[in-house]
Amino acid sequence: MLKGLAITPPILGRISIGKIVEKNGKRLPEKDDQFTITSQVQGKEGWLLHPLNEELRQGKDDKLRSIPVRLLFNEPELNFRADYTLFDRQSGRPVCVGNGETCKRVTQDGMQSLPCPSPDACPLAKGNACKPYGRLNVTIGDEDPLGSFVFRTTGFNSIRTLAARLHYFQAISGNRLACLPLELRLRGKSTRQSHGTPIFYVDLTVRSGMEMAEALVTATELDSRRQAAGFNQAALDDAARRGFSNGAFEDSEEDTSAIAEEFHTEGETELNTPVPQTTPAKPSLAAKLDAQAARQHSPTDQDQGGRHAPAQAESQ
Repeated sequence: MLKGLAITPPILGRISIGKIVEKNGKRLPEKDDQFTITSQVQGKEGWLLHPLNEELRQGKDDKLRSIPVRLLFNEPELNFRADYTLFDRQSGRPVCVGNGETCKRVTQDGMQSLPCPSPDACPLAKGNACKPYGRLNVTIGDEDPLGSFVFRTTGFNSIRTLAARLHYFQAISGNRLACLPLELRLRGKSTRQSHGTPIFYVDLTVRSGMEMAEALVTATELDSRRQAAGFNQAALDDAARRGFSNGAFEDSEEDTSAIAEEFHTEGETELNTPVPQTTPAKPSLAAKLDAQAARQHSPTDQDQGGRHAPAQAESQ
């Protein structure tokens, strides 16, 4: 196994509740009130739709608000990883990833492990630069039991709800989380911050039309069949755990630019790693007079018409 490279579940496609649109020449994320399932291929108009996107819409009035899924692992944190993440806006790469206690941060001296005070108390997180960032892997259908679709989110409601559901389902199923018949479901709510406009988040429930007791019986039966066939779920969880820990950051370089574009708008603070700046000493009066005299006699400060060329505006 290559050291420094996180080994993550094989990805067949993406699940999102939004898209990237162009407005006034800028590419901006736009939220939606339904799920969209895409492939991993991106065209001029955005991500190409996965065949499951249309297949699952049948009978749903063209609004895909629930997706039948299963999970790959019994351990909640392997199915859903959530961190505080600071992205570099220029490269799209993560700069700092932490859990509120410790973090891994790219510095001028290389990768370092440092305390993580959470975004509210971190000087690097000013301007909403650092966000909670979650990744959920699920399987859809039975064609590829180890191939997954990934749902990425920086939404607090989705992260909190998914984390709670996964731990609850693991507890009541007797650690048979990977065998439960589940469903991703889109829910809406209004908050004071949304000014009455509904915001949508992702929940995880047992499948529609199925009671909890029926789902638990189904999970127990599937677990028994898998064990009889030699399916070693504990070994699979252990392999995934070692794969995730093999790299400093989970997302690959080819994915990070699209991730940063999806979750950070053009109007937000640039997410470059802040470099401490020193305050220059104020020039003396003599130095100012010398500089003024030099400008008056220098031809490089004038344009062809003999007028002084305007100074270039300082970048913001």
